[in-house]
Amino acid sequence: MRTMICNAARLLLLALPLAAAAQPIAYPANGQSPTRQSKDEGECHQWAVKQSGVDPAALAATPVPQETGPAVGGGERAGGAARGALGGAAIGAIAGDAGTGAGVGAVVGTMAGGRRARQNQEARNQAAQQQQQAKMDSFNRAWSSCMSGRGYSIS
Repeated sequence: MRTMICNAARLLLLALPLAAAAQPIAYPANGQSPTRQSKDEGECHQWAVKQSGVDPAALAATPVPQETGPAVGGGERAGGAARGALGGAAIGAIAGDAGTGAGVGAVVGTMAGGRRARQNQEARNQAAQQQQQAKMDSFNRAWSSCMSGRGYSIS
């Protein structure tokens, strides 16, 4: 249960940057009417979708893929266990009991591999979030460029 709550909190925190990256604000620097501004915003939206290949509505409707749950399958734990067993056997041989040393080393190595697996999982989740943010940034640059070309001040 605690893991589910932590994962839900992580997903919420990862979604915040996308929400904060809302569309830039256009100010009618040349005295454009509200009707004209709405028309320009709509046309620039369509143009930006074509130019960037990104539709913000579709992007917002598609959640960023997040790996949740136990970090398994990358081989980090098995590799850690093997390295730990080798190191433990070497230290155990010096102390006079290579078998016990290998067992202890394998356990410690498995734990270190699990930590490495969780770090790798988090890195993949952050990369997915950054990729989606880069797509939204591309759309916003295109939209801003269009609006700027029509005489709006963009912030």
